[in-house]
Amino acid sequence: MNRLKKGKSLIEDLKDYTVVDIETTGLDWNFNKILEISALKVRDRKVVSEFSKIINPHEKIPYFIKNLTGINDEMASNSEELIDVLMDFKEFLGNDIIVGHNVNFDINFLYDNFIKELNEPLTNDFVDTLKIARRLLKELNHHRLDDITDYFNIEARDKHRALNDCVLTNKIYLHMCEIVYDRFASWENFKNNKIERGIQ
Repeated sequence: MNRLKKGKSLIEDLKDYTVVDIETTGLDWNFNKILEISALKVRDRKVVSEFSKIINPHEKIPYFIKNLTGINDEMASNSEELIDVLMDFKEFLGNDIIVGHNVNFDINFLYDNFIKELNEPLTNDFVDTLKIARRLLKELNHHRLDDITDYFNIEARDKHRALNDCVLTNKIYLHMCEIVYDRFASWENFKNNKIERGIQ
């Protein structure tokens, strides 16, 4: 699917934004389903409200996904329909810039389902904490969410649940914002690959 109206990928220090994460039944946007959507609305760097809903995929959840997320078939079959959750999520999100880890994956899944279910695209711009981490934390061999939470000594997750991942993503984003100022003095210097302060 062509995502012609998809928002722009930004590298920014934001005070107001919405952190977004989804869980899915697989990795293919064409065949797999959204299983959970969660979000945290942040104002002046503080979480002010949250959104989290499991979605009925109307199919058996693969064993790997059950084990990964802890979401089982009974939980999912008693949950809401995709179109209803997307409508509620759209209202919660509004025009906010989205923050997420490897968020391009989530955006693509959501964009395609917005088109199919709501007949409109998801156009919000977004900040990917994975993209920032790869540029900022070059000392790490990998930049998965677990790698970065370990780097910052943030509590580890035991399940891949969307709301918990939103909480962790928000924490690493705020930590990285501080590091950018410490090392580069400004986000413009960071984005333009200016030399780090104190390094000749």
